[in-house]
Amino acid sequence: MFIHELLSRVVVLGTIVLGAYHIHIAEADDSITKPGCRSTCGNLSIPYPFRLSDSESHCGIEPSSFRVDCDDSANHPTPYMDNKGSALEILSISLEDHEMRVATLIGRDCYNSAGYVATSSIFPTLTLKEFPISNTKNKFIAVGCDTYATFKDRQGNFAFGCMSICNDISEVTNGSCSGIGCCETSIPRNSFDYNISIDSYRNHEEVLDFNPCSYAFAVENGFYNFSSDDLSGLELEKAPLVLDWAIGDKNCEVAKSSANYMCTENTHCTDAKNGVGYKCTCLEGFHGNPYLTNGCQDIDECADPNKNQCNGICYNFDGSYNCSCPKGYHGDGRKGGQGCTANANPSHWVQILVGAGAGTIVLLFSAGFLYLGIKKRKLIRLKEQYFKQNGGLLLQQQLHERDRTTNTTKIFKAEELEKATNNYDESRIVGRGGYGTVYKGLLPNNTVVAIKKSKLVDKTQIEQFINEVIVLSQINHRNVVKLLGCCLETEVPLLVYEFVNNGTLFDHIHNCIKSSKMPWDTRLRIASDIAGVLSYLHSAASTPIIHRDVKSTNILLDDNYIAKVSDFGASRLVPLDQTQLSTLVQGTLGYLDPEYLQTNQLTEKSDVYSFGVVLVELITGKKALSFDRPEKERSLAMHFLLS
Repeated sequence: MFIHELLSRVVVLGTIVLGAYHIHIAEADDSITKPGCRSTCGNLSIPYPFRLSDSESHCGIEPSSFRVDCDDSANHPTPYMDNKGSALEILSISLEDHEMRVATLIGRDCYNSAGYVATSSIFPTLTLKEFPISNTKNKFIAVGCDTYATFKDRQGNFAFGCMSICNDISEVTNGSCSGIGCCETSIPRNSFDYNISIDSYRNHEEVLDFNPCSYAFAVENGFYNFSSDDLSGLELEKAPLVLDWAIGDKNCEVAKSSANYMCTENTHCTDAKNGVGYKCTCLEGFHGNPYLTNGCQDIDECADPNKNQCNGICYNFDGSYNCSCPKGYHGDGRKGGQGCTANANPSHWVQILVGAGAGTIVLLFSAGFLYLGIKKRKLIRLKEQYFKQNGGLLLQQQLHERDRTTNTTKIFKAEELEKATNNYDESRIVGRGGYGTVYKGLLPNNTVVAIKKSKLVDKTQIEQFINEVIVLSQINHRNVVKLLGCCLETEVPLLVYEFVNNGTLFDHIHNCIKSSKMPWDTRLRIASDIAGVLSYLHSAASTPIIHRDVKSTNILLDDNYIAKVSDFGASRLVPLDQTQLSTLVQGTLGYLDPEYLQTNQLTEKSDVYSFGVVLVELITGKKALSFDRPEKERSLAMHFLLS
């Protein structure tokens, strides 16, 4: 019996070796550019449709953004985008991801003991023709303890920024850019240029001994990790920035009917999500350059054991492969599958089949029950961990102490909200705020809701989330967005609100079409609604509440133009025996109360000042902060007073 089994194994092994010996190995053409065209500059590979600026025109395509200027004058050749006069050095070009990484400058302002700028870099600017800045692979960062920085496009279509404040180096946390020593914000889609500016509230006079400079820059996600050492001096001169590139200005459907459509055989076309144009990629099972004729070649999985699952005979064909067993053996010929087993004689077949079947059934049932049990216990423990981590015990206690007859706040299951948002699909996003992203969801009872998903935050921001739940659970007013419940079983805490579907007051004021549909009597009623909410929060609520971030983007309108105040993430409860609170400054530039900004003393007047700015917005139709106005009048409040 032993000899028979040994001979069987030898035969299997020999047959597999002979089968592997006869596998056809197709050599793929790994060329990334057209024949006769230079494809490198230093360490940079330059794939078609890109070309060197001194190459012949057939080596690449127009426009000029697809030209690479290689400076060979230095010891190490350096590639630049379009021409070296742009000083925009190219770090890498990806065919698979359709991305280009470039090196951009870091802006800095350094102050002396007299409170003047001692050294300053040229504030970073960037102007691109066809390639937009990636809104998913980059962020805007400012570093400093007396710093606010802005990022705006040259056409004035958008302007945003962040501020970073601290009084002592012990307050900062390494790796965190939450506004203490370092702040960050996302970059919008379709951004082709920017100007970065840096400013200081007190010229670093109070933090000069450990932070003399302010810094601001746009950078690739994951490249920069904040350290307290950076406050004394950031040594970086440049940072990588990711650009998205695509072909032309037409989508796939239109481009396919044109004569210069560039996707070749064995490729797939997708529309650009950032900017315009389309992208070509090789189909699964193929690799190479999708823009070259015969550029996408079949991957011969049989030639590389790491790319196939065969332990028998491997047969390669275009786009995939098959496994089989040699003659005299049976099975699927796959590793981790049935493999190849010598055919048994008929007298043993029934015994082998019954034994294998019974063993497999017992093993599957045992493994299945064990797996489900372990998975269920892990899931329960994980949900309990997230519940505690997200402040669930504190929130549960706070809600329980309230009147049970009026408290309708529901704690949702994670599965309910995943189903309601189609697993948080991007198409369900209806807004992004300072504290998270808002999704539109549909509950099983067909109730449309808004689900606020907070960002991954530190303990301070978890407290802001719990604060918003506690604040909203105490508010009962027709002009405040109603909190329906929350979910604490996920890593990122969630809030569920009523859905208000007519956009923000900001949209209606500053959109010409929507603004014309909002007459003066409607504006007056909206102002009255907001005033009523603030009066309720400051005086009628069981515990006075300061909203802390009143602005037109935090005021929603329903179909009847009824105003509803939202976003209580920064709000604070005021004890009845106090008239003011000392807090870290939070809010939005243009709406911040100057007295609060100077003293850090939060009072009801701070909300009233912000409401005044909203009133001026309603009256004038102008934005709260505009860099198109003179410097002294960039704030709408000052512009209104000086007019």
